[in-house]
Order: sequence, then C-alpha cells, then structure tokens
Amino acid sequence: MKAIPTVEAIGKVIAHDLTEIRPGEFKGAAFKKGHVISKKDIEHLLRIGKEHIYVIELKEDELHEDDAAVSIGELICGEGVYFTEPSEGKINIKAEYNGLLKIDRRLLDEVNDLGEVCLATIHGNVNIQKDGLIGGFRVIPLIISKRKLQAINDILSTSNKPMLRVKPFKQLKAAIIVTGGEVYRGLIEDKFGPVVKSKLNKYNCEVIMNTIVPDDIDEIKEAILEAKTMGAEFIVVTGGMSVDPDDKTPGAIKATGAEIIAYGTPVLPGSMLLVSYLDHIPVMGLPGCVMFSHTTAFDILLPRVFAGEAIERRDITGLGYGGQCLKCKECSFPICHFGKV
Repeated sequence: MKAIPTVEAIGKVIAHDLTEIRPGEFKGAAFKKGHVISKKDIEHLLRIGKEHIYVIELKEDELHEDDAAVSIGELICGEGVYFTEPSEGKINIKAEYNGLLKIDRRLLDEVNDLGEVCLATIHGNVNIQKDGLIGGFRVIPLIISKRKLQAINDILSTSNKPMLRVKPFKQLKAAIIVTGGEVYRGLIEDKFGPVVKSKLNKYNCEVIMNTIVPDDIDEIKEAILEAKTMGAEFIVVTGGMSVDPDDKTPGAIKATGAEIIAYGTPVLPGSMLLVSYLDHIPVMGLPGCVMFSHTTAFDILLPRVFAGEAIERRDITGLGYGGQCLKCKECSFPICHFGKV
C-alpha cells in the first residue's frame, strides 16, 4: 500500500473505504475498499478533499477481485449460461434461455475446496427459465493470485463438459393415450388427459394425438404404435398402472417392443410410474396420482425428456434421496427439495 497523487490514480485499487460527508444529506463511503479508480472518479475524489490516496499495487501474478471474478466466470459458465457485471468480487450466474440446468457437482465441490473462492448454485436437473438465477460466484480476498485461476482451470479440464450449462428444451410432438373402460364407454369424464396436456403445454409441446382406449392390451398397444407412426416424439399412457387385474398398461407398453427402463420409481407420489423407450421414443406409463397430486415423479422427469436426455435406470434409482414430497399447502416446486439429488 502506498500514497500517490489522486490525479495519477486512474486504474489503481483503493486500499480502504473513503468517507464523504455532506452535512444534512449524506455520510458514508463514497468509494469502497477495492474500487478501481476510473477517470470520472478523479473529480469526485478531489471534491471530497482527497488530493492523495492510498492504493494497492498489484504484483504481476495477482488479480483484483472483480477481474478474477470475470475470468473465473468465463471458465465455469458453459452454453446457455451468462454472468452479470462484477461487484465487490461477486457475479450472479443466470440462464440465457429456458432449458434443463446441468451442474457437474464434482467440479463444483473441487473448486470450492480450493479456498479463497465461493460458488453457490441451485440444484441441477431442473427447469430453469430465461434469466433465472443459477447461482453466484465470489472471490473472497480483495486480491487473489493468478495461480488460483490456473488451479480452477486445471480442475475444469478434467471434464469434457462445462461445470454449468443449460440444455435448451426441444419442441416435441406428443401423444396422450388415456386408458380405462369406464372413460372409454363414457361412464365418467376424462380428467386425466387435460391434466397431462396442461403439464406438456408448459414446454410448448404440440399434442398430435389425444385418444381414449379401453383396458385392453392389444388396443393400448395399437394406440402406442399408431402414435409412433404419426410422428410422436413422446408418448404418454395414463392409468392402468397398478397390480389390479384390469390394469393392462405395463403389459401393453412391453408388447410394443419398448425397452422398459424402470417400472416403479423411489418417488412419492409417483412410485408406479413406468419409463421406457420405443426405438428411442420415450414412452411413459402414468399412475393415477399424476391426475390428482400437484407434483409427482412425472414432473421431476419432464424437463429431462424435453431436453432430449435419455433417462437411464440409475437416474431413476437416484431419485429416492429427496423423493418424498411434503405436499405443502402452497406448492413451490421446483423451488423445494422434492426430486433434488
């Protein structure tokens, strides 16, 4: 730290808070410690009587907190992610567009383990909206060694994917197949189809087929195959998922030749949900709880389907930790623990 003439301080870092007093109006820090002096600041500094000021001289291998925050932000933010202008060594990290947020937890933990930096995020594998807050990064000391940046870069280079990225949602063509003899015969109104359609509409999805079939394996099977022929990229079959002898949906899905990834998920509600793929087309069997519960396993998996991710069995089994919905009076999903791993 050394004192220099204020007029020579452009580009220098202020070593401590500089107080300004305007009687009856203001008393406080006109400039905070760590502020980088610009040309327009000189007049203000002279006006408050600072003809000389103490500044911090950066060594060749050091960076100011704001410069470091920008450099590290560029390292950790991948496609679909941007960060705001730095302030006191902190940047906010946000989404460029609607999509599925992906976070490499290993990289996140290893960067935080370095010390002198702090990176906090929301959970990954969730639906993030354009300009939605993903997290924040902060350089803790005012001055940080460039070696810290190199250490972060070394950690990130161990993965072929960025630590933070957003996968854009695809505009899929979907088919909704409602099962149930009582609905098919018109004895009761179909309330399942509209619920599913409203959930799909949140992803700007085009529903190209919406049909009702009885509890018959062959008819359900043919409806699924017809949906595929029509160009459906996501097929949802509702109801008929329990062990009741009249429930035929799992057998019908299997009869199409679809590969069953999981029949049953460690999620409540939604434990009887079925996930399968028919020639790479996701086919889901939805239990009745999807119709009357605000949030279920279906809602957890939807963002991944619309981001084009292939759901594997380990993705399903990993949902048990955080898989219990508390059924709050006012649902805040996905801003809660439900479905977070």
